[in-house]
Amino acid sequence: MKKKVIVIGSGIAGLAVSIRLKSRGYNVEIFEKNENVGGKLSDFYLDNFRHDFGPKLFTMPNLIEDIYKVAGVNINKYFKYQKLDIACKYFWDDGHVFNAYSNTQEFFNEIEKKFNKKENKVKKYIYHSKKKFNLVKKIFLERSLHKISTYLSFDAIKAILYIFQLNIFISLNSLNKKYFKDEKLIQLFNRYATYNGSNPFLTSGIMSIIQHLEHDLGVFMPKKGLSDISNSLYELASDLGVKFHFNSEIDHILIKDKCAVGVKINDIEYKADVVISNMDINLTYDRLLKGYNKPFFIKNYQPSSSAVVFYWNMNISFSKLNVHNIIFTKDQKKEFEYIFNKQLIYNDPTVYICSTSKIVKEDAPINCENWFILINSPHDNGQDWEKIKKDLRSNIIRKINSTLKLDVENYIVKEKILTPVDIEIKTLSKFGSLYGSSSNSLKSAFIRHPNFSKTINNLYFCGGSVHPGGGIPLCLNSAKIVSDLIN
Repeated sequence: MKKKVIVIGSGIAGLAVSIRLKSRGYNVEIFEKNENVGGKLSDFYLDNFRHDFGPKLFTMPNLIEDIYKVAGVNINKYFKYQKLDIACKYFWDDGHVFNAYSNTQEFFNEIEKKFNKKENKVKKYIYHSKKKFNLVKKIFLERSLHKISTYLSFDAIKAILYIFQLNIFISLNSLNKKYFKDEKLIQLFNRYATYNGSNPFLTSGIMSIIQHLEHDLGVFMPKKGLSDISNSLYELASDLGVKFHFNSEIDHILIKDKCAVGVKINDIEYKADVVISNMDINLTYDRLLKGYNKPFFIKNYQPSSSAVVFYWNMNISFSKLNVHNIIFTKDQKKEFEYIFNKQLIYNDPTVYICSTSKIVKEDAPINCENWFILINSPHDNGQDWEKIKKDLRSNIIRKINSTLKLDVENYIVKEKILTPVDIEIKTLSKFGSLYGSSSNSLKSAFIRHPNFSKTINNLYFCGGSVHPGGGIPLCLNSAKIVSDLIN
């Protein structure tokens, strides 16, 4: 008889693990509290403008391709994507503009041109980022860190031999200052800490591996927008026979004799041989495992940053912007001090603007654009978000107008604003933290909750709040790790 698996949550990790296990012959059912799949990687409409709810950056499409290979189907039947010519466009308030080209040589040339920086230094930096990535990917990104076998592997021994080349013991900012003198260039490479909700002045220098993902491997955009990653995996899972239960919020996980045996919803029990939670690990314990003690490092973790997001329907086609854009703060260190120490948003924040309609023309009417404006923020700690929203809106409009020479208010025809409180409600991410725990210390960077329970048999965890971390690639890796752990 085929084993039955219940997956809690249809975020990208939940979808990926369901496909992997269904392809191996398991009976898989997914329970989702919302009416659609995707979690943070979903979408919605404001009138006739389509907006992706959350993540905008798409790297390592090979991880998506691998899921379709496991399922034995042609990816082109479900999902298509393209590489962006410019990974991101950067702006400073003094008029300085930098195009981070996806083509590596063009990227080097642009740095030499705009920063008067010899490309050899940048090449060395990117080369070392690639080397670090290749050293850690098989032990940190593709395997459980909580199994002895991982540390006995050849890859682990090799990584240990080169441990001081991994830049683990210095901050990302300190590493970048060793390579570069230009403050703008340091600021540019520091911002990659935000990819996992961390502070570049605290997080480990190993996070420089993210540069390799963008500038060696490239940045991509699905043909139908970011939510198509989730939607296409949902279509594939459905075609394979995975059963979905929408509007089905789990009351608790059923435990018998220290073994997960199913879930309970509204007094109805659904039995299973294996239970996988794609829900935030903190809320999994708080809501679904009442009476079971959290591991010590979960009780004492530092939440990652969150965000305040403005979704704007724009009655303009604005040529100065690319798909991904950053307008930098004047004082990056102060910005992160506000987020992580004062639990507030600095009055001159870094502004991220994404317009998928520049690539996906169906996302907005002709001569219009869908703007996604994200401001890194602290997690929810009881702040007055209504006041913060009001002040922040004024600050970012002022900043956009000044930097881009645009009276932006005249072109906003409709808006929706999201705070960390809204993010927690929508995605069940505790405190609205986007990446679970921050990576502001070695402990939080490398010792996340394992992908399995050490006290309850047949209970597993995937998604951004557990090993190996948040973001699309790491969530997909967590799904692979879980599927490899299940016999």
